[in-house]
Amino acid sequence: MSADDTSTVQPGQVVLGQGTGPLKGVKVVEIAGIGPGPHACMILADLGADVIRVERPGGQALAGGKQMLLNRGRPSVALDLKNPAATQVVLDLVKEADVVIEGMRPGVTERLGLGPDDCLAVNPRIVYGRMTGWGQTGPLAQAAGHDMNYIAITGTLFGLGQDKDRPHFPANLVGDFGGGSTYLVIGILAALLESKISGQGQVVDAAIVDGTAHLNAMTAAFLATGGYHEERAANMLDGGIPFYDIYETSDGLHLSVGALEPQFFDALVTILGVKDSCPGQADLGEYDEMRRIFTETFASRTQAEWIEIFEGTDACVAGIIPMTQAFEHPHLAARGTFVEAHGMTQPAPAPRFSRTEASISTPPPGAGEHTRAALGAWGIDDVEGLIERGVAVQA
Repeated sequence: MSADDTSTVQPGQVVLGQGTGPLKGVKVVEIAGIGPGPHACMILADLGADVIRVERPGGQALAGGKQMLLNRGRPSVALDLKNPAATQVVLDLVKEADVVIEGMRPGVTERLGLGPDDCLAVNPRIVYGRMTGWGQTGPLAQAAGHDMNYIAITGTLFGLGQDKDRPHFPANLVGDFGGGSTYLVIGILAALLESKISGQGQVVDAAIVDGTAHLNAMTAAFLATGGYHEERAANMLDGGIPFYDIYETSDGLHLSVGALEPQFFDALVTILGVKDSCPGQADLGEYDEMRRIFTETFASRTQAEWIEIFEGTDACVAGIIPMTQAFEHPHLAARGTFVEAHGMTQPAPAPRFSRTEASISTPPPGAGEHTRAALGAWGIDDVEGLIERGVAVQA
Protein backbone atom coordinates (compact mmCIF):
# COMPACT_ATOMS: atom_id res chain seq x y z
CA MET A 1 0.00 0.00 0.00
CA SER A 2 1.54 3.29 -1.08
CA ALA A 3 1.55 6.03 1.55
CA ASP A 4 1.77 8.88 -0.92
CA ASP A 5 2.49 9.77 -4.50
CA THR A 6 3.86 13.28 -4.24
CA SER A 7 7.21 12.93 -5.96
CA THR A 8 6.18 15.00 -9.00
CA VAL A 9 3.85 17.49 -7.30
CA GLN A 10 5.36 20.42 -5.43
CA PRO A 11 3.69 22.08 -2.39
CA GLY A 12 0.94 24.43 -3.56
CA GLN A 13 0.97 22.98 -7.07
CA VAL A 14 -2.15 21.30 -8.47
CA VAL A 15 -1.74 18.79 -11.29
CA LEU A 16 -4.71 16.76 -12.48
CA GLY A 17 -4.51 13.07 -13.25
CA GLN A 18 -1.97 12.22 -10.55
CA GLY A 19 -4.13 9.63 -8.80
CA THR A 20 -3.01 6.02 -8.86
CA GLY A 21 -6.24 4.21 -7.98
CA PRO A 22 -9.06 2.82 -10.14
CA LEU A 23 -10.89 6.16 -10.23
CA LYS A 24 -8.04 7.96 -11.98
CA GLY A 25 -9.57 10.35 -14.49
CA VAL A 26 -12.85 10.82 -12.59
CA LYS A 27 -13.41 14.48 -11.64
CA VAL A 28 -15.38 15.45 -8.53
CA VAL A 29 -16.58 18.85 -7.33
CA GLU A 30 -17.04 18.88 -3.55
CA ILE A 31 -19.17 21.63 -2.03
CA ALA A 32 -17.63 21.37 1.41
CA GLY A 33 -19.56 20.26 4.45
CA ILE A 34 -18.60 18.31 7.56
CA GLY A 35 -18.35 14.64 8.50
CA PRO A 36 -19.69 12.11 6.02
CA GLY A 37 -19.45 14.30 2.90
CA PRO A 38 -15.71 14.97 3.33
CA HIS A 39 -15.15 11.32 4.28
CA ALA A 40 -16.78 10.23 1.02
CA CYS A 41 -14.57 12.65 -0.90
CA MET A 42 -11.50 11.35 0.94
CA ILE A 43 -12.38 7.84 -0.23
CA LEU A 44 -12.82 8.99 -3.83
CA ALA A 45 -9.54 10.93 -3.73
CA ASP A 46 -7.70 7.97 -2.20
CA LEU A 47 -9.03 5.84 -5.05
CA GLY A 48 -7.56 8.19 -7.63
CA ALA A 49 -10.27 10.73 -8.46
CA ASP A 50 -9.43 14.39 -8.98
CA VAL A 51 -11.49 16.11 -6.28
CA ILE A 52 -11.65 19.90 -5.93
CA ARG A 53 -12.93 21.08 -2.56
CA VAL A 54 -14.99 24.28 -2.69
CA GLU A 55 -15.44 25.95 0.68
CA ARG A 56 -16.27 29.31 2.15
CA PRO A 57 -13.42 31.78 2.76
CA GLY A 58 -11.92 31.03 6.15
CA GLY A 59 -13.52 27.59 6.26
CA GLN A 60 -16.15 26.52 8.77
CA ALA A 61 -16.27 24.98 12.23
CA LEU A 62 -15.45 21.26 12.45
CA ALA A 63 -14.57 21.17 8.75
CA GLY A 64 -10.91 21.96 8.28
CA GLY A 65 -7.40 22.36 9.56
CA LYS A 66 -4.06 20.85 8.63
CA GLN A 67 -4.77 17.70 10.67
CA MET A 68 -8.29 17.05 9.35
CA LEU A 69 -7.55 13.80 7.55
CA LEU A 70 -11.02 13.66 6.02
CA ASN A 71 -9.84 16.49 3.72
CA ARG A 72 -6.65 14.82 2.50
CA GLY A 73 -5.87 14.17 -1.13
CA ARG A 74 -7.44 17.24 -2.71
CA PRO A 75 -6.93 21.00 -3.09
CA SER A 76 -9.09 23.61 -1.37
CA VAL A 77 -10.64 26.53 -3.22
CA ALA A 78 -12.34 29.36 -1.30
CA LEU A 79 -15.32 30.94 -3.04
CA ASP A 80 -17.97 33.37 -1.80
CA LEU A 81 -20.99 31.36 -2.87
CA LYS A 82 -23.32 34.25 -2.04
CA ASN A 83 -21.80 36.00 -5.03
CA PRO A 84 -23.42 34.98 -8.36
CA ALA A 85 -20.01 35.13 -10.00
CA ALA A 86 -18.80 32.40 -7.60
CA THR A 87 -21.83 30.31 -8.46
CA GLN A 88 -20.84 30.57 -12.11
CA VAL A 89 -17.31 29.42 -11.24
CA VAL A 90 -18.73 26.29 -9.61
CA LEU A 91 -20.96 25.64 -12.62
CA ASP A 92 -17.92 25.99 -14.86
CA LEU A 93 -16.20 23.34 -12.75
CA VAL A 94 -19.29 21.13 -12.99
CA LYS A 95 -19.23 21.33 -16.79
CA GLU A 96 -15.96 19.38 -16.77
CA ALA A 97 -16.76 17.08 -13.83
CA ASP A 98 -18.30 13.65 -13.42
CA VAL A 99 -19.61 14.05 -9.86
CA VAL A 100 -20.86 16.79 -7.54
CA ILE A 101 -21.10 16.15 -3.79
CA GLU A 102 -22.87 18.40 -1.30
CA GLY A 103 -23.97 17.96 2.31
CA MET A 104 -26.21 20.93 3.04
CA ARG A 105 -29.81 20.93 4.20
CA PRO A 106 -32.34 20.23 1.45
CA GLY A 107 -32.94 23.34 -0.67
CA VAL A 108 -29.74 25.22 0.20
CA THR A 109 -27.84 24.46 -2.99
CA GLU A 110 -31.00 25.24 -4.99
CA ARG A 111 -31.09 28.71 -3.41
CA LEU A 112 -27.42 29.14 -4.31
CA GLY A 113 -28.13 28.24 -7.92
CA LEU A 114 -26.15 24.99 -7.55
CA GLY A 115 -28.94 22.46 -7.14
CA PRO A 116 -29.31 19.30 -9.21
CA ASP A 117 -31.31 21.00 -11.98
CA ASP A 118 -28.71 23.77 -12.27
CA CYS A 119 -25.84 21.30 -12.51
CA LEU A 120 -27.61 18.88 -14.86
CA ALA A 121 -28.44 21.83 -17.12
CA VAL A 122 -24.74 22.48 -17.74
CA ASN A 123 -23.69 18.81 -17.63
CA PRO A 124 -26.47 16.26 -18.32
CA ARG A 125 -24.23 13.34 -17.32
CA ILE A 126 -23.32 14.68 -13.88
CA VAL A 127 -23.85 12.42 -10.87
CA TYR A 128 -25.14 14.66 -8.07
CA GLY A 129 -24.51 13.17 -4.63
CA ARG A 130 -26.49 14.58 -1.71
CA MET A 131 -25.42 13.69 1.84
CA THR A 132 -27.86 14.39 4.67
CA GLY A 133 -29.00 12.80 7.89
CA TRP A 134 -32.77 12.72 7.39
CA GLY A 135 -32.80 12.66 3.57
CA GLN A 136 -34.19 15.04 0.98
CA THR A 137 -37.84 14.26 1.83
CA GLY A 138 -39.93 13.40 4.88
CA PRO A 139 -41.27 15.41 7.83
CA LEU A 140 -37.82 15.77 9.44
CA ALA A 141 -35.93 16.73 6.28
CA GLN A 142 -35.47 20.37 7.32
CA ALA A 143 -34.63 19.67 10.99
CA ALA A 144 -31.14 19.81 12.46
CA GLY A 145 -29.60 16.60 13.71
CA HIS A 146 -26.43 14.63 14.25
CA ASP A 147 -25.29 11.03 14.02
CA MET A 148 -26.91 9.72 17.21
CA ASN A 149 -30.25 11.29 16.30
CA TYR A 150 -30.31 9.61 12.91
CA ILE A 151 -29.40 6.15 14.17
CA ALA A 152 -31.84 6.59 17.08
CA ILE A 153 -34.99 6.54 14.92
CA THR A 154 -33.88 3.51 12.86
CA GLY A 155 -33.97 1.15 15.83
CA THR A 156 -30.20 0.75 15.66
CA LEU A 157 -29.07 2.82 18.65
CA PHE A 158 -31.65 1.11 20.88
CA GLY A 159 -29.75 -2.18 20.67
CA LEU A 160 -26.20 -0.86 21.04
CA GLY A 161 -24.19 -1.62 24.16
CA GLN A 162 -24.25 -4.28 26.84
CA ASP A 163 -25.99 -2.12 29.46
CA LYS A 164 -29.61 -3.21 29.89
CA ASP A 165 -30.53 0.16 31.43
CA ARG A 166 -29.39 2.46 28.63
CA PRO A 167 -27.96 2.28 25.11
CA HIS A 168 -24.42 3.40 24.28
CA PHE A 169 -23.54 5.23 21.09
CA PRO A 170 -20.35 4.28 19.19
CA ALA A 171 -19.05 7.81 18.54
CA ASN A 172 -20.23 8.72 15.02
CA LEU A 173 -19.07 5.58 13.25
CA VAL A 174 -22.42 3.87 12.66
CA GLY A 175 -24.31 6.88 11.30
CA ASP A 176 -21.97 9.39 9.68
CA PHE A 177 -19.55 6.92 8.19
CA GLY A 178 -21.33 3.55 8.21
CA GLY A 179 -24.81 4.55 7.07
CA GLY A 180 -23.67 7.86 5.59
CA SER A 181 -20.47 8.28 3.58
CA THR A 182 -20.16 4.58 2.76
CA TYR A 183 -23.60 4.55 1.14
CA LEU A 184 -22.95 7.85 -0.63
CA VAL A 185 -19.84 6.36 -2.25
CA ILE A 186 -21.73 3.17 -3.18
CA GLY A 187 -24.49 5.26 -4.76
CA ILE A 188 -22.07 7.50 -6.65
CA LEU A 189 -20.09 4.57 -8.05
CA ALA A 190 -23.29 2.80 -9.11
CA ALA A 191 -24.62 5.97 -10.77
CA LEU A 192 -21.28 6.51 -12.55
CA LEU A 193 -21.45 3.01 -13.98
CA GLU A 194 -25.02 3.57 -15.16
CA SER A 195 -24.13 6.94 -16.70
CA LYS A 196 -21.47 5.26 -18.85
CA ILE A 197 -24.30 3.24 -20.42
CA SER A 198 -27.09 5.82 -20.59
CA GLY A 199 -25.06 9.00 -20.94
CA GLN A 200 -27.32 10.57 -18.33
CA GLY A 201 -26.63 11.75 -14.81
CA GLN A 202 -28.89 11.52 -11.81
CA VAL A 203 -29.26 12.49 -8.15
CA VAL A 204 -28.06 10.20 -5.37
CA ASP A 205 -30.05 10.89 -2.19
CA ALA A 206 -27.83 9.39 0.52
CA ALA A 207 -29.58 9.69 3.88
CA ILE A 208 -27.96 8.41 7.06
CA VAL A 209 -31.33 7.08 8.24
CA ASP A 210 -31.63 4.97 5.09
CA GLY A 211 -28.08 3.69 5.14
CA THR A 212 -28.14 2.85 8.83
CA ALA A 213 -31.41 0.93 8.46
CA HIS A 214 -29.83 -0.98 5.58
CA LEU A 215 -26.71 -1.71 7.65
CA ASN A 216 -28.96 -3.18 10.32
CA ALA A 217 -30.63 -5.68 7.98
CA MET A 218 -29.37 -8.67 9.97
CA THR A 219 -31.20 -7.47 13.07
CA ALA A 220 -34.38 -7.10 11.02
CA ALA A 221 -33.88 -10.67 9.82
CA PHE A 222 -33.44 -11.98 13.36
CA LEU A 223 -36.55 -10.06 14.43
CA ALA A 224 -38.56 -11.55 11.57
CA THR A 225 -37.65 -15.08 12.63
CA GLY A 226 -38.55 -14.46 16.27
CA GLY A 227 -34.96 -14.98 17.32
CA TYR A 228 -34.30 -11.43 18.48
CA HIS A 229 -35.26 -9.84 21.80
CA GLU A 230 -35.64 -6.07 21.78
CA GLU A 231 -33.47 -5.51 24.81
CA ARG A 232 -29.75 -5.10 25.22
CA ALA A 233 -27.40 -7.90 26.31
CA ALA A 234 -30.06 -10.48 25.44
CA ASN A 235 -29.03 -11.67 21.98
CA MET A 236 -26.26 -13.54 20.22
CA LEU A 237 -24.22 -10.52 19.12
CA ASP A 238 -24.87 -8.00 21.91
CA GLY A 239 -23.36 -9.77 24.93
CA GLY A 240 -26.34 -11.99 25.62
CA ILE A 241 -24.21 -15.11 25.32
CA PRO A 242 -20.97 -15.57 27.30
CA PHE A 243 -18.83 -16.73 24.40
CA TYR A 244 -19.47 -13.49 22.45
CA ASP A 245 -18.63 -10.81 24.97
CA ILE A 246 -15.93 -8.65 26.54
CA TYR A 247 -13.89 -9.71 29.56
CA GLU A 248 -11.62 -7.79 31.93
CA THR A 249 -8.07 -8.93 32.57
CA SER A 250 -6.03 -8.71 35.77
CA ASP A 251 -4.56 -5.33 34.80
CA GLY A 252 -7.95 -3.71 34.18
CA LEU A 253 -7.76 -4.03 30.39
CA HIS A 254 -10.10 -6.02 28.19
CA LEU A 255 -10.38 -8.83 25.66
CA SER A 256 -12.95 -9.44 22.93
CA VAL A 257 -14.23 -13.01 22.76
CA GLY A 258 -16.18 -14.12 19.68
CA ALA A 259 -16.13 -17.92 19.68
CA LEU A 260 -19.50 -18.51 18.02
CA GLU A 261 -18.93 -21.68 16.01
CA PRO A 262 -18.55 -24.97 17.90
CA GLN A 263 -14.97 -25.55 16.77
CA PHE A 264 -13.99 -22.06 17.88
CA PHE A 265 -15.74 -22.51 21.22
CA ASP A 266 -13.83 -25.75 21.70
CA ALA A 267 -10.55 -23.95 21.01
CA LEU A 268 -11.54 -21.22 23.51
CA VAL A 269 -12.28 -23.49 26.45
CA THR A 270 -9.31 -25.74 25.65
CA ILE A 271 -6.79 -22.89 25.59
CA LEU A 272 -8.40 -21.33 28.67
CA GLY A 273 -7.93 -24.65 30.45
CA VAL A 274 -11.60 -24.89 31.47
CA LYS A 275 -12.87 -27.51 29.04
CA ASP A 276 -13.61 -30.03 31.80
CA SER A 277 -15.38 -27.57 34.13
CA CYS A 278 -17.19 -25.33 31.62
CA PRO A 279 -20.81 -26.06 30.62
CA GLY A 280 -21.44 -27.04 27.02
CA GLN A 281 -21.97 -24.37 24.39
CA ALA A 282 -25.59 -25.45 23.80
CA ASP A 283 -26.44 -25.65 27.52
CA LEU A 284 -28.47 -22.42 27.66
CA GLY A 285 -29.51 -22.90 31.27
CA GLU A 286 -25.88 -22.85 32.40
CA TYR A 287 -24.77 -19.66 30.67
CA ASP A 288 -24.52 -17.78 33.98
CA GLU A 289 -22.09 -20.40 35.24
CA MET A 290 -20.16 -20.30 31.97
CA ARG A 291 -19.88 -16.51 32.22
CA ARG A 292 -18.64 -16.80 35.80
CA ILE A 293 -15.92 -19.24 34.74
CA PHE A 294 -14.83 -17.05 31.84
CA THR A 295 -14.85 -13.92 33.98
CA GLU A 296 -12.74 -15.45 36.74
CA THR A 297 -10.32 -17.13 34.35
CA PHE A 298 -9.69 -14.08 32.20
CA ALA A 299 -9.17 -12.01 35.36
CA SER A 300 -6.28 -14.26 36.35
CA ARG A 301 -3.78 -12.88 33.81
CA THR A 302 -2.89 -9.59 32.16
CA GLN A 303 -4.15 -8.61 28.76
CA ALA A 304 -0.65 -8.97 27.29
CA GLU A 305 -0.35 -12.49 28.66
CA TRP A 306 -3.68 -13.54 27.18
CA ILE A 307 -2.85 -11.93 23.83
CA GLU A 308 0.36 -13.94 23.69
CA ILE A 309 -1.60 -17.11 24.45
CA PHE A 310 -4.56 -16.56 22.12
CA GLU A 311 -3.47 -14.42 19.19
CA GLY A 312 -3.19 -16.46 16.02
CA THR A 313 -5.38 -19.30 17.31
CA ASP A 314 -8.93 -20.20 16.24
CA ALA A 315 -10.39 -19.24 19.63
CA CYS A 316 -11.48 -15.82 18.26
CA VAL A 317 -9.96 -13.79 21.10
CA ALA A 318 -8.33 -10.39 20.54
CA GLY A 319 -7.10 -7.65 22.83
CA ILE A 320 -9.05 -4.40 22.90
CA ILE A 321 -6.37 -1.78 22.38
CA PRO A 322 -6.33 2.02 21.86
CA MET A 323 -5.52 3.52 18.48
CA THR A 324 -1.95 4.43 19.42
CA GLN A 325 -1.27 0.73 20.01
CA ALA A 326 -3.21 -0.23 16.89
CA PHE A 327 -0.68 1.78 14.88
CA GLU A 328 1.97 -0.74 15.96
CA HIS A 329 -0.03 -3.99 16.00
CA PRO A 330 2.03 -6.62 14.16
CA HIS A 331 -0.82 -7.68 11.87
CA LEU A 332 -1.76 -4.14 10.90
CA ALA A 333 1.90 -3.20 10.52
CA ALA A 334 2.47 -6.15 8.20
CA ARG A 335 -0.49 -5.10 6.04
CA GLY A 336 0.33 -1.38 6.14
CA THR A 337 -3.13 -0.61 7.48
CA PHE A 338 -1.76 2.61 8.99
CA VAL A 339 0.90 4.65 7.22
CA GLU A 340 3.09 7.66 7.95
CA ALA A 341 2.26 10.39 5.46
CA HIS A 342 2.81 14.13 5.66
CA GLY A 343 3.93 13.96 9.28
CA MET A 344 0.89 12.06 10.54
CA THR A 345 0.06 8.43 11.20
CA GLN A 346 -3.19 7.77 9.36
CA PRO A 347 -5.31 5.02 7.84
CA ALA A 348 -4.09 3.85 4.46
CA PRO A 349 -6.54 3.88 1.55
CA ALA A 350 -9.00 0.99 1.53
CA PRO A 351 -9.87 -1.38 -0.01
CA ARG A 352 -6.86 -2.80 -1.86
CA PHE A 353 -6.46 -3.32 -5.60
CA SER A 354 -4.14 -5.74 -7.36
CA ARG A 355 -3.33 -3.49 -10.32
CA THR A 356 -4.42 0.11 -9.66
CA GLU A 357 -2.98 0.68 -6.20
CA ALA A 358 -4.62 3.52 -4.28
CA SER A 359 -2.49 6.17 -2.60
CA ILE A 360 -2.55 9.27 -0.43
CA SER A 361 -1.57 12.20 -2.61
CA THR A 362 -1.57 15.44 -0.63
CA PRO A 363 -2.04 16.48 3.01
CA PRO A 364 -5.20 18.15 4.34
CA PRO A 365 -5.32 21.73 3.06
CA GLY A 366 -6.18 24.98 4.71
CA ALA A 367 -9.37 26.62 3.45
CA GLY A 368 -8.54 28.35 0.17
CA GLU A 369 -4.93 27.21 0.19
CA HIS A 370 -5.03 26.19 -3.48
CA THR A 371 -7.56 28.63 -4.91
CA ARG A 372 -5.28 30.08 -7.56
CA ALA A 373 -3.55 26.83 -8.54
CA ALA A 374 -6.61 24.57 -8.47
CA LEU A 375 -8.91 26.86 -10.44
CA GLY A 376 -6.16 27.28 -13.00
CA ALA A 377 -5.60 23.55 -13.26
CA TRP A 378 -9.34 23.00 -13.81
CA GLY A 379 -9.32 25.55 -16.66
CA ILE A 380 -11.17 28.45 -15.02
CA ASP A 381 -10.52 31.74 -16.81
CA ASP A 382 -9.33 34.99 -15.19
CA VAL A 383 -8.52 33.52 -11.80
CA GLU A 384 -6.60 36.65 -10.83
CA GLY A 385 -9.61 38.78 -11.63
CA LEU A 386 -11.84 36.56 -9.48
CA ILE A 387 -9.43 36.99 -6.58
CA GLU A 388 -9.17 40.75 -7.09
CA ARG A 389 -12.99 41.08 -7.03
CA GLY A 390 -13.35 38.95 -3.89
CA VAL A 391 -15.25 36.22 -5.71
CA ALA A 392 -12.44 33.82 -4.84
CA VAL A 393 -9.98 34.04 -1.97
CA GLN A 394 -6.40 32.79 -1.98
CA ALA A 395 -5.45 31.99 1.62
